[in-house]
Amino acid sequence: MKRPLLFCLLALPLAVAARNDPKADSVWMTRNYTKKEVYIPMRDGQRLFTAIYEPRNMKGKHPILMNRTPYSIAPYGEKKMKEYWKTPYMAYLRKGYIMVVQDVRGRMMSEGEFMDVRPYDADKSGREIDEASDTYDAIDWLVKNVKNNNGNVGIYGISYPGFYATMGALSGHPAMKASSPQAPVTEWFLGDDFHHNGAFMLMDAFNFYSVFGKPRPHPTSEFGKGFDFPTKDMYKFYLETGALRNFARLMGDSITFWKQLYAHPNYDQWWQDRNTRNHVQHIPPGTATLVTGGLFDAEDCFGAWELYKSIEKKTNNNNKLVMGPWIHGGWAKTTGEYLGNVRFGSRTSEWYQQHLEQPFFAYYLEGKGDISKIPEASIFFTGANKWRSFTQWPPAESTGKWYYLGADGKLSATCPADNGCNKYRSDPAHPVPYSENLLTKRTTEYMTDDQRFAERRPDVLTYTTDVLKTDVTLAGPVIADLFSSISTTDADFVVKLIDVFPDDMKYDDAKDGKGNGKEYPMGGYEMLVRGEIMRGRYRNSFEYPEPFLPGRVTKVSFQLPDVAHVFRKGHRIMVQIQSSWFPLADRNPQQFVNIYKCRDEDFIPSDIRIWHGEKYPSRIVLPVME
Repeated sequence: MKRPLLFCLLALPLAVAARNDPKADSVWMTRNYTKKEVYIPMRDGQRLFTAIYEPRNMKGKHPILMNRTPYSIAPYGEKKMKEYWKTPYMAYLRKGYIMVVQDVRGRMMSEGEFMDVRPYDADKSGREIDEASDTYDAIDWLVKNVKNNNGNVGIYGISYPGFYATMGALSGHPAMKASSPQAPVTEWFLGDDFHHNGAFMLMDAFNFYSVFGKPRPHPTSEFGKGFDFPTKDMYKFYLETGALRNFARLMGDSITFWKQLYAHPNYDQWWQDRNTRNHVQHIPPGTATLVTGGLFDAEDCFGAWELYKSIEKKTNNNNKLVMGPWIHGGWAKTTGEYLGNVRFGSRTSEWYQQHLEQPFFAYYLEGKGDISKIPEASIFFTGANKWRSFTQWPPAESTGKWYYLGADGKLSATCPADNGCNKYRSDPAHPVPYSENLLTKRTTEYMTDDQRFAERRPDVLTYTTDVLKTDVTLAGPVIADLFSSISTTDADFVVKLIDVFPDDMKYDDAKDGKGNGKEYPMGGYEMLVRGEIMRGRYRNSFEYPEPFLPGRVTKVSFQLPDVAHVFRKGHRIMVQIQSSWFPLADRNPQQFVNIYKCRDEDFIPSDIRIWHGEKYPSRIVLPVME
């Protein structure tokens, strides 16, 4: 959700390679659909700009499928058609769906004031509004004014529009039958987009808000321009710019949400109000949900997993989960056959669309099919490269198994008898990069990138199992339990779970697919399966941070997002630990100061020790499925 060029892709994803001829589909759409642009009034008098695509053949009744977005419903003008023929959503037009797209309040051509992740208000009344009420009012107008609709409405959205899909599920309108939040913005402090466990995801946040956050004094069909970077080397740019106070000067004083980020450094009530998981209990039983996400989503991986779990825990509605081997929105804009150098062996995106998403909406909006054929959880397991179905997630067969860190770089199921530590110096002047490549932008491939470059750095600790004698299947969240002592009053901890391929590993094009067409030595490849950062000051509470006492051994425990991966026989399991992941995450000054206000001179080195042994058993808890 970060780069300006992605805005339209997220609201209207690019095509997965279609089996039909896009040119023929474009001709078919213009012959069989009309477009109408309207302003739909909300309860407070503001109007939201909406485009309605209706089939010319209006015999019978047609379901409504809508998408609400802060990015743009372009192209504007009733004679200009949205290029559905380049997207998987063409399947819905072929079936005669009425397709509706809407600029949310305060964005692009809609009236009103925009608010980022506007909190849900369960007690609103009268003319009070939130995004759920805006969805309710839009649906109410549509079912009353669009001819020959069948009274059934569905909503979907990827990324930020996924947040609006969740709000749509919360609307409570009786016509809202099905919602599919996909890679949904769910929690912007703990795991999505702009913070992970309190650490500020600087690269994405700055790139995104330097264009998205600009004020819009009046409705417009034009996007503004983003920040003009003085170099293509992003590692150099972010390092030389320095402390966050310097980024605030570059951003200027007009970006409201950027100033709010700085004003709320901890997980206070302002952030908690914007956690959609706190409100899902208000989704009515009559609204079904299909939560979709990518195993390798660099932006909203947390949101998909955790939104599903919250809905499952707090509601009685029919709630489904799909997680595939995709980047952010990859199920709608890629074939899902590979990511970077890693291959998955099939067109996973098409399988999802044909077997899960389309049947989901067909059942709830058309009354066709059998919803029991869509499993509770449909999860793609990388490594084995197979879809698996479960009656719950995490699966009941998955149990936490401890893998202990050892003195000699060993990762073992047996706790080492000797008590000791491994150490490294974390220097903010030389932070560990998240990729060995020249960083011209935040890449998506880093989620499966080769980690051999990091293993060579003195400020990265590496622990590895012996060669596996049998497959090890992981299904669920990973827990890092570290015992650490540091020489300063704060530090970050990055934990990476890695699949080490055999030295003779080679892909088979016939079985694994042709991948990205580039030759890369896969022998000994260290595939990142999951990585996560923890800002140490939040080890006991995200609301009330605490400094470290220099030299005192302290437990730092945190959860990494769920994984679904098979470490194959002959592979090895690796864990890497470091204290920077730059410039994905901002640098920690390694002092207990307000990071949003500190100065360049506040950044100091810290000597980090990771302890092991029976007294301080640092370990990784892996969700092993028996």
